[in-house]
Amino acid sequence: MSNKTIGQDEVEDKKIEAREEGEVLIKEGPMAELLRSAPKVPAIDDVVEGPVIAFGRARVFVDIQPFGTGIIYGREYLSARETLKNVNIGDTITAKVMGTDNAEGYIELSLREARQALIWNEAESAMNKKTNFELVITDANKGGLIINWNGIHGFLPASQLSHEHYPRVPDGDKDKIFAELKKMVGGKIEVLIITANPKEQKLIFSEKGAGTSERTSLVEKYHIGDVFEGIVTGATEFGIFVKLEEGLEGLVHISEMDWALVENPKTRFKVGEKVKVKVIEIKDGKVSLSLKALIEDPWISAGAKYKKDQKVDAVVIKYNKHGALASIEEGVAGLVHISEFTNEEDLHAKLELGKVYPFIITFFEPKERRMTLKPSV
Repeated sequence: MSNKTIGQDEVEDKKIEAREEGEVLIKEGPMAELLRSAPKVPAIDDVVEGPVIAFGRARVFVDIQPFGTGIIYGREYLSARETLKNVNIGDTITAKVMGTDNAEGYIELSLREARQALIWNEAESAMNKKTNFELVITDANKGGLIINWNGIHGFLPASQLSHEHYPRVPDGDKDKIFAELKKMVGGKIEVLIITANPKEQKLIFSEKGAGTSERTSLVEKYHIGDVFEGIVTGATEFGIFVKLEEGLEGLVHISEMDWALVENPKTRFKVGEKVKVKVIEIKDGKVSLSLKALIEDPWISAGAKYKKDQKVDAVVIKYNKHGALASIEEGVAGLVHISEFTNEEDLHAKLELGKVYPFIITFFEPKERRMTLKPSV
């Protein structure tokens, strides 16, 4: 019994060896080269091309060598009827595979879908290459601009507009922003593609980063650390725009406006007001500016005046998800954690905005601009 088992095992081992040897020969021999060079069988959504070999009743036959005959019929024929009027037998056409084996054995094709596939491929390529396009704005909505590219409607969110074109609406009213965006309809804008998703039919543009060559030449004379006087051209919820010279603006982000908390940049500055700013970053033809960089950091002097466990008076300036912020002096604020209270309602009841309360400093690190406080009982 045991001898028979050993014999069977030997036979199986030899079969495995033979199979493995065969696989090695295929991987390394002429058959492998033939398989590698063989054309790929068309699959659904592939784009193929071939000559027209016949016309039937509301259908066109295309030779897809070496895999068989393709057919354009039904809805796909009707949608491409005008194009097919100019096609003759022998003409090569490009089509998209919609089905690989219908009831009659034909490969189902679509001219309309092929054109769409080629356009989306071009869009993906343009996105990867960061190709610039100058396109006409066809419409606008409250979120941004509508742009047509190669027959596809794309979207340019307002947040992706350059400093120059971002709507300068003092109170941030959405209807007023929409009115400003509508004024741009019919005009041209230089953009690049940042999203190309054919499955979701999503084509997203951005003006940021497009046409940087002209701006780059303008900013060449600017350097980080330079101080200039500019004119405020607009204010938004995230900062203010400052004109440095004709054709060039910089952004002062809300975090760079002051060492103290800035709730609403729109209430701080008026359009046309002159301000002194410092260049803190130059990137992709854009200049980032700062106002607070020209003001002495209040945490430096605070480091010499305060220490951990010291009793201080502070004004409550803001609530957040962690508790409340209280300022011991202009630009120097610490967190009063919600854990010091029963709940959020208790915190709001005991610490009212704008009022001064006694606190104890529980953590103080002026170099990191960090401080925590607790109510002094």
